[in-house]
Amino acid sequence: MVDYIIDYWETIEQRRVYPAVQPGYLRPLIPDSAPHEPESFADLMADIERVIMPGVTHWQSPHFHAYFPASISLPGFLGDMLCGGIGCVGFSWVRKNPPVLHHI
Repeated sequence: MVDYIIDYWETIEQRRVYPAVQPGYLRPLIPDSAPHEPESFADLMADIERVIMPGVTHWQSPHFHAYFPASISLPGFLGDMLCGGIGCVGFSWVRKNPPVLHHI
């Protein structure tokens, strides 16, 4: 996944900024029911490019000149990865949030 994200950022200039899909484009691309057996990770990654990315607006593209850029930075991205990787829940019923959570 990290390699995919790196490749995405390295090729974002070549991607179509705004999707060229019609409402309902996704319906024929996904199965009617969940699979009984899991897909391989390689198939999952291929599905991201084949199924999901055609419908994405690439807000961080240097060719996107509408609204405002989504706020993303390398430190913010790394903090999100760390929180997801350690299963961090940013609150506690027992006490106030430890200061460390505010820095992640």
